[in-house]
Amino acid sequence: MVQKRVIESIVEDSPIPRPDSDRNLKFGKDNSFQVEIRDRVEEYFRRTGRRQRDCPQMYLKTAILLACFAGFYVLLVVVARTWWQALPLAVLLGLSTAAIGFNVQHDGGHQAYSNFPWVNKAMAMTLDLVGASSYLWHWKHGVFHHTYVNITGEDPDIDLGIVGRQTPYQRSFGFHRWQHIYLWPLYGFMAIKWHLYDDFREVIAGQIRDHRFPRPRGKDLVIFLLGKAAFFSLIFVIPVLFHPVWVVLLFYGATSLLLGMVLSVVFQLAHTVEQAEFPRPAGGTGSIENAWAIHQVETTVDFSRQSRMAAWLLGGLNFQIEHHLFPRICHVNYPAISKLVEETCHKFGLKYNENRSFWAGVASHFRWLRQMGTAQDGTRG
Repeated sequence: MVQKRVIESIVEDSPIPRPDSDRNLKFGKDNSFQVEIRDRVEEYFRRTGRRQRDCPQMYLKTAILLACFAGFYVLLVVVARTWWQALPLAVLLGLSTAAIGFNVQHDGGHQAYSNFPWVNKAMAMTLDLVGASSYLWHWKHGVFHHTYVNITGEDPDIDLGIVGRQTPYQRSFGFHRWQHIYLWPLYGFMAIKWHLYDDFREVIAGQIRDHRFPRPRGKDLVIFLLGKAAFFSLIFVIPVLFHPVWVVLLFYGATSLLLGMVLSVVFQLAHTVEQAEFPRPAGGTGSIENAWAIHQVETTVDFSRQSRMAAWLLGGLNFQIEHHLFPRICHVNYPAISKLVEETCHKFGLKYNENRSFWAGVASHFRWLRQMGTAQDGTRG
């Protein structure tokens, strides 16, 4: 069964069994890299006195982001009367929603926000307020993605169905040769798909891609339903009191398309770029060659490490290697510990993958999509 410790900081080598499969994936047993990087990071916190969680700057950032979200929402729904007033407010509302997801919800969902479980739960539930489900996110992202990063058929976050091919081991279709062009606008529909379809389908089916998971019950089901009710009230019920229905639908679509584009692209820059590896279990054994921590490093790519603005706005998700190794450490610490991670990678002969800028990451993702669109099955092209 799923072990809670899988998503707690550096994990022991105890991979999650697939409930719908008779095979379990296992990672390599040499945990020397994992032990050393954990010890070095723990020593850093002892030496500096910094907090791993409950960081004052995180609470301040949360207040700023929630205030921005509330302010832009009120201005858009209640104050704006012309398209030229509403459009920039819709853009700002979409960006502030993404920032809440990257920063507040993400840390809360990974138990990285606070040492108090109820605080983490409250922060994670901000995702329910802005349209998705914190319960489903925990399973899809916190469990399945973080355990099986970039493993085809196991990591649901790299599975676009037949629409796109992101790994060498996904089936190739002729139209994929144009995916480096047509996927970008489609990314924008991710948020709308979450809001209106995916969450309901997954709860009813009790399945996320090929993974089964326990359907929400009791308190979790109440949170799911109340979250959806609150979200639909915010995006439809309240706005139609001030604007025609077609205007409400138009600006919901515009805001959600921007939100979906931002969320999708930031994720893609971490895992579906040229530098990332896509390991495949050994035939018949279900074994991954490398230990879990090494697997995280080789399948993940940082970007814009020198940009304080990127780190602030993206909740440290430009430090994805650090996040995958230490998901229960608040992201405000990632810039500092990234130096320790990089040094330890070099000591163990591991490549520390990064793109120097956001746009370098975008270009790498573009090239990877083009490469996967023309490569034969099972090859990188």
